[in-house]
Amino acid sequence: MRKPFFIICATLLVTLASPLFAQSQNTAHTFKLDDPEIRPAATLDDVSWLVGNWSGEAFGQTFEEHWNPPTAGSMIGFFKLMDDGEVSFYELLLLVEEEGSLSLKVKHFSRDFVAWEDKQDYVDFRFVKSEQNAVHFSGISFYREDEDNMHAYIVFRDGDEIREEKLVYHRN
Repeated sequence: MRKPFFIICATLLVTLASPLFAQSQNTAHTFKLDDPEIRPAATLDDVSWLVGNWSGEAFGQTFEEHWNPPTAGSMIGFFKLMDDGEVSFYELLLLVEEEGSLSLKVKHFSRDFVAWEDKQDYVDFRFVKSEQNAVHFSGISFYREDEDNMHAYIVFRDGDEIREEKLVYHRN
């Protein structure tokens, strides 16, 4: 007996789609897209639990981070790292829906508010996948521990050396 056409098409789609969004383990807690040009579907609903005021510890210092609720296809946030009451650096954060997926775009500034990246440049973390209590971008992952606590892990590269740093968040 011949299989109905839609079953053949569905089987083919599942078979072909699985390698399309291939992800690799980057570090113990982070992932990367094997092909950054092929992006899995996502919306701001996948990351809306980030909304709010956060503080915590990272890089042996303390930080503050704030995320506004999603509007107009984006979420805006800011990050401030401090050591002994002095600002180390700032980040402007943009979570945006694009190409049917998400990007986390980050621009860094010194304590004097001088941009680290060129005028038109920024760091772009592309969406990899979401899970019930985690969202992963290429090079950074956020894990919700409970309603008021989360951990993030970010990847740093120095030549061939790759290491991850942990950020511990508490909702204010």
